[in-house]
Amino acid sequence: MNAPIRVLVCDDQALIRTGFSTIIDAQPDLEVVGECGDGSTAIDLAHRLNPDIVVMDVRMPVLDGIKATRRLAGAGVKNPVKVLVVTTFNLDEYVYEALRAGASGFLLKDAPPAQLLHGIRTVATGAALLAPEVTRQLVGRYAARIRPTQATPDDTALTPRELEVLRLIADGQSNSEIAATLVISQETVKTYVSRILTKLDLRDRVQAVVYAYRRGLVT
Repeated sequence: MNAPIRVLVCDDQALIRTGFSTIIDAQPDLEVVGECGDGSTAIDLAHRLNPDIVVMDVRMPVLDGIKATRRLAGAGVKNPVKVLVVTTFNLDEYVYEALRAGASGFLLKDAPPAQLLHGIRTVATGAALLAPEVTRQLVGRYAARIRPTQATPDDTALTPRELEVLRLIADGQSNSEIAATLVISQETVKTYVSRILTKLDLRDRVQAVVYAYRRGLVT
């Protein structure tokens, strides 16, 4: 049996923190290794406990979740930690800032427990988690800000089919939806996604979404 996925839960509301921990610890493949109520403590515990993933709130005292995420998973961090941001706020700038800071996923606190568990497992495997509706809201609101502001790898390295898959990723489609749209298998979609991330030197699907809008590949 594989070792359980080690989770650090960070939320300033004790009731929510306890609730998340109870749900997570009830799973045989997951283990809560620590809890805290502010971003500064989250950074200290992450360095000390070496969790596989941090479930991170946004609005917290001392150091907010965005700044904590940037210090744990942002550009230039030597040993980045996977961060799943879970917050009450959806139509807020927090989504955009969290992804820019290096978060690998974004969920709302009112998501059902099964979705939280799925999110943790998904992000822990190295994949990204961003609900299609969140992707569309994020891009719809911040597309102008995501437009070219810095040098990025050349998308001409992608084949026409890879560009097509990238555009569908940016539209918030899941692998199964992309497979249905292009009439190909999900395994083939996974292969295309992997190639796209490798060629463009992107960490995950979330970065691919931002990249596609920054390059003007979708509008």
